[in-house]
Amino acid sequence: MILPARHFSWRVRGNPLYWSVAQREQLREDYDLVVATSMVDLATLRGLVPELAVIPTLVYFHENQFEYPAQQGQSESLEAQMVSIYSALAADHIAFNSRYNRDTFMSGLNRLLGKLPDFVPADIVDSIQARTSVVPVPVALDPPRSGISRWPKRSEERRVRIVWLGRFEYDKAPERLLGLLDVLAQNQFPIHLAVVGQQFRQRPEAFDTIVSLYADSLIHMGYLDERADYCQLLRESDLVVSTARHEFQGIAVGEAVAAGCTPIVPDRLAYTEFYAPQYRYDSFDDDPARESEAAAQRVMQLAHKSRSADVPAAVEDWSETALLPLYLQAFRMAGCALPG
Repeated sequence: MILPARHFSWRVRGNPLYWSVAQREQLREDYDLVVATSMVDLATLRGLVPELAVIPTLVYFHENQFEYPAQQGQSESLEAQMVSIYSALAADHIAFNSRYNRDTFMSGLNRLLGKLPDFVPADIVDSIQARTSVVPVPVALDPPRSGISRWPKRSEERRVRIVWLGRFEYDKAPERLLGLLDVLAQNQFPIHLAVVGQQFRQRPEAFDTIVSLYADSLIHMGYLDERADYCQLLRESDLVVSTARHEFQGIAVGEAVAAGCTPIVPDRLAYTEFYAPQYRYDSFDDDPARESEAAAQRVMQLAHKSRSADVPAAVEDWSETALLPLYLQAFRMAGCALPG
């Protein structure tokens, strides 16, 4: 069941209540392994459905609630953080999609436990750390298709083709993309731009400003319903640019790199783990204008440069073939009996 992407706090807190009643018989079946994401309140679910308590369990963290950048006026979600802690404690093994994700989770856990008044067991952090591994999400690009390109023909337009990928939300920092476009315009650097991502009921004003100011450069704005169209757009792009303030692996950027794009990413988050320094621009989290300038300079520097062999190295490590042994190892460490 896929639920609408809203009511986050209730999704995190309410899932064991729903599943333990509405899907109780399904959960009571004899499984070899239960794989849950970090949004699942696994501790409560195993208590409400006792049959799950004896089945090996792996919790997969594709992100963590300690490093999510809060909007102005908002505070950290303590309840979501506590759910993730209890789920990690209840799991037989815990997997993260990057070292950055694991490290920030552990440091966030340390900070939170340090704020609690009393009766905090001293070995919680060590207990969780000892049961962790790093296993990225596989990235695979679908086969190419024949069709009409969204980009102007290269023989007619020699502009650099840039694609920006991400949810249309504040944590992807679209205002920094706008700043980058402003700097490129000031330098009379012509581009074509595709802004691709899922939109929700509300979206940051920066997207509307981009449409208003840079309509002549914009070839797409919004979601692409067909996966084949998305893959074709990536294959025909030159650069993939990220402005994110929240990224624990960066699957969309990885897909673009696998399709042939040169990455332009900030020098922060999981990007430092996966991309060489020449593809990262200086990060100034508290100075958006300065960061946009740095990003634009990196775009102009790499726009016409052939890709170096080190660009796709991390992405090649994300293939299903390369990652299968790591997943099997994580399953075994959770207690799942696998042949061989």
